[in-house]
Amino acid sequence: MAEYAPKEKRGRLSILQQWMITIGILGAYLIGMLVFFIAPGLAYAVDWRILLGVAAVPSLIGLAFRLYMPESPRWLILHEKFDKAVDALKKFGIDATMEQIKRTYSYLRATETRIKETAGIKRAFVIVALFMMFQQITGINVPFYYGPVIISKLHLFPSVSGIYSTVYAIGASAILAIINVLATYIGFRLIDTHGRRSLALMGYAGMAFFDFIGTILYLMHFSIGLLIGFAGFIIFFAFGVGGTGWIIQGEYFPTRYRGLFASLIAFVDWISNFAIIEIFPYMDKTIGIGYTMLIFGILSVMAFITFFMIMPVTRGKSVEDITEMFEDNPLLGVKEASKVTDVNKSETR
Repeated sequence: MAEYAPKEKRGRLSILQQWMITIGILGAYLIGMLVFFIAPGLAYAVDWRILLGVAAVPSLIGLAFRLYMPESPRWLILHEKFDKAVDALKKFGIDATMEQIKRTYSYLRATETRIKETAGIKRAFVIVALFMMFQQITGINVPFYYGPVIISKLHLFPSVSGIYSTVYAIGASAILAIINVLATYIGFRLIDTHGRRSLALMGYAGMAFFDFIGTILYLMHFSIGLLIGFAGFIIFFAFGVGGTGWIIQGEYFPTRYRGLFASLIAFVDWISNFAIIEIFPYMDKTIGIGYTMLIFGILSVMAFITFFMIMPVTRGKSVEDITEMFEDNPLLGVKEASKVTDVNKSETR
């Protein structure tokens, strides 16, 4: 998406991925509620198999649409597939002449034929890898993976028991998923006007605040306070952190190496997710959900400090401009360099 999108709309188009993911999460909860509510007696037999099997439907739909997906115009130009690049651009409503295509090829060859793993690429990798690691280890998937189990333990539904208690807990988790969808839409609206850095810092600050609020309320035996903490945490994650990570994963790297390094970043993201999801049950059992949220809050503060120091401004910059910015500045200087470039461009306009 970073390769397809014009720079002034790249943030909004890229964050659509995260928005669709949040809608998918909500859909999964709603389907789960429906299946268990219709056949509660089959919860341990057929129901859970249905929940797994239903996932094949969107997978097949995605595969069908993937067949119509155009290749990246930048990649086609860089690999001298000029005719295919012209056709790909037409699918985006852009009529490019062969002269423009060849001029772009000369520019890309001049800027992207550096040795693999230059210092700039390594700097970009460090920032994005840290962002994706913090995105996961601050605990966003705990309420989504373990939400129904956590909520069931709060005994907020004393009048029901058995499978219906679980159904209501799934319903409460679905409310959190609805909040996730709506808050991600806020990020969609703001990402290209306020920028990735501003939303990320606001997101991590808000996540820390609501983690601490949830911890205090829960330790004061105000059980629903935990849900308040989860809800606030999810709002700030959704509009400031969730989509931002996937945007910078695509726009920080030059075209020739984007596939490789975006894949490595995705690996970092999922390994971090795996680690925190495996560790959480042990944390919950030993120190409890309250102090676990406190740890997540501390990690969010660490993330805020880290990205305040090193995360650059990339709003309105072309992918090539971003690549040059990382090549020309040290890690701790990229942030200031990006702000200077941003101001200069505004004055030029």
